[in-house]
Amino acid sequence: MLIFIIAIALIVIYAGKILTPFLAALVIAYLLEGIISWFTKKRIPRIIVVNIVFLTFISFVIGIMLWAFPEIGRQAKQIGSNIPLYIEAGQDIILKLPERYPDLISTEQASTAVRHINREVTTFAQTALSGGVIKPLFWTVTVIIYLILVPVMVYFMLKDKRTIFSYCKRYLSVSNPLLKSVWHDVDKQIGNYIRGKFIEILIVWFVSFITFTLFELQYAMLLSFIVGISVLIPYIGATIVTLPIAIVAFVQWGIGSQFYLLMGVYLVIQILDGNVLAPLIFSEAVNIHPVAIIVAILVFGGIWGFWGIFFAIPLATVIKAVIDAWHSGLEELEITSTDT
Repeated sequence: MLIFIIAIALIVIYAGKILTPFLAALVIAYLLEGIISWFTKKRIPRIIVVNIVFLTFISFVIGIMLWAFPEIGRQAKQIGSNIPLYIEAGQDIILKLPERYPDLISTEQASTAVRHINREVTTFAQTALSGGVIKPLFWTVTVIIYLILVPVMVYFMLKDKRTIFSYCKRYLSVSNPLLKSVWHDVDKQIGNYIRGKFIEILIVWFVSFITFTLFELQYAMLLSFIVGISVLIPYIGATIVTLPIAIVAFVQWGIGSQFYLLMGVYLVIQILDGNVLAPLIFSEAVNIHPVAIIVAILVFGGIWGFWGIFFAIPLATVIKAVIDAWHSGLEELEITSTDT
């Protein structure tokens, strides 16, 4: 079991980028398997359910892409062209700090901070433009490959699930109690986590979009999408995404009642998500301490980037399942030795 876990970890670390389409397909397959399993329990042939669910999901994704993504792209381009306005607003705030807090910051310190910001922004812009046409072309080809490979792999993972499992059983010691215990816990928790996160992203995205639209906040679609995606990073994502929302609201309205009201409603959304929605969706999830979750995000995110962050909780679940199963095995061994 230890050798198996180490081998999987090495493959993920050193071949993660190559396997990204496969892992993306695996995530989607887990997402759809819950629906398929529910229908198959009603004695509906699996092949029929797979075809219907797969085509429905593809239609849903295409609808989202046609409705939301063009607007997100347009708003991202627009906000990129307005970056100088946000930089200027930030500089004004910094330059006014010596007037409001003369005992804490001097005019020279404020000017130095502004020059440092301008230098960092210039460096970032030069780095972003250094790729020329190569990077956009590379990303275009990558997206096309994903759009073809991922759906094909998802379909065959769902359609031939039993065949794939039978093939794996030939080479894995399925009679091993430790392996069976770990696999049962991990399979259940990863499935619950992926389906739960998908639902949570859609709900938070939709509620945030309605809220920002009612407030007539600029870039409502883009900002609400970022808020929805931020739930992938527990505890940290909500804090990070607050900054762009506050900046856009400040530049649009300044510090006033509208600004405070928006930020107050946004805070309510985050509180409801963290204390009502997430516990309701993940009621069957393994109880992992927040400190352990944050450590898992930092460790796996540093090793594997976005996918490490996304799989931080499932990977932490794997580690916890192994430790629990191992501990249970040791306790059973001690009991058996004592009885003997």
